[in-house]
Amino acid sequence: MSNKKFTVIKGGGDSLVAPKGSRFFSAYVTDTRLMGVLTLYIRWSIDEWDGATDFHQFFYFDAEEFGLDTYRSLLGQDELELQIMEDNLIGGLGAAKVPVTEREATFLVQSFVAAGKAMKAPLPEPMSEYGFLLKTPVVLTLEEREALNSKICTKIYSEYQLIHYFLMRCFARDPEGAAFLTETELDIATLAESEPSTLCRNSIEEFRDEDGILTYLCEALVELDGKYTIIILEIGVTGGKIITATRRSSFRVSAAEASMLLNRTEYVSVYEILADPDEFDERFLPMTNRHMVTAHEAGRLFLEFNPTNEHVDQKVFRLNEDIHGMYFITDFGQMILAAYSEEAIQALERTLQTPGLRQVLLASAKYEFKEPVLYEFIQSEFDDFAEFLETLKY
Repeated sequence: MSNKKFTVIKGGGDSLVAPKGSRFFSAYVTDTRLMGVLTLYIRWSIDEWDGATDFHQFFYFDAEEFGLDTYRSLLGQDELELQIMEDNLIGGLGAAKVPVTEREATFLVQSFVAAGKAMKAPLPEPMSEYGFLLKTPVVLTLEEREALNSKICTKIYSEYQLIHYFLMRCFARDPEGAAFLTETELDIATLAESEPSTLCRNSIEEFRDEDGILTYLCEALVELDGKYTIIILEIGVTGGKIITATRRSSFRVSAAEASMLLNRTEYVSVYEILADPDEFDERFLPMTNRHMVTAHEAGRLFLEFNPTNEHVDQKVFRLNEDIHGMYFITDFGQMILAAYSEEAIQALERTLQTPGLRQVLLASAKYEFKEPVLYEFIQSEFDDFAEFLETLKY
């Protein structure tokens, strides 16, 4: 542990300008590199300054497109603010928080910045707050790098999980990520599309040839710029690693055909909001710190993610199976819950039974649809969910 004096200089807007040293306290990284992202957290001890003795840093890394995409910091020990900051950055990752050393954390920050520069992506500000971590290059030994790799990558439990993660990294054109899963270097360019694309669905079937050799046939649905392609691949696995991968064929499918492949039963519950918007927000928003929020023309959508990425460890992978449930709050006084199983929709309904919420919500309808409809409603011009349903035929 370093034990250097840490001088904090305060700039405009109560931001830190230039930490000149550090006393490392702790750090963790998420085990989500195989999903293409990482969040790194570092806590520093500082000489008491303005009543604060701690400095917290969060780094969000996107391996596919943006490099070091987000940087956040907090001076002091406001537990609520710190929790909100953490939830915003890791709440949707389904991640475990794995402790790392100061040396490992510094190496990760330097690799995030280097990757961002290679992508010609701008670095997040204020760079002056983390520039001190870039001054002395950290070079890890092979053993140190392997130890760090085991921390940033979730443990692989099955061939299904191994293959799904491998294809995610291939279609994202992320050779470094794919290399975590292969025995030897494979040319992923021969498997992927010409540009980074998204693996929306993948199904796996076991296949044995006349010699009894086992391989896995994959039917992958990928999306690139709103266009969909089905790609057939054959994957060989030995000792928990990918040893061969061959692209056998591919063909385009329409958006409607892709939608059929991705369809799932959707359970919907509708509530009327009995409070004014500001009062309702005061009651509802505190429970959404870990949710992803997106604004739409007719309201706000809150996505609640599953706490783990267990959906990857099954024969058929669907990208949207990391979603536990959705809350859509319209600008016209309705709350619409949606989930993909009865258990999940019942869990969402239970969250609304807290004393602060149940008095201001009136349940008005429940539905079960053979395919998702909430997103259609959000993108429609309707204000009322029941009126929207009258235009559909089920």
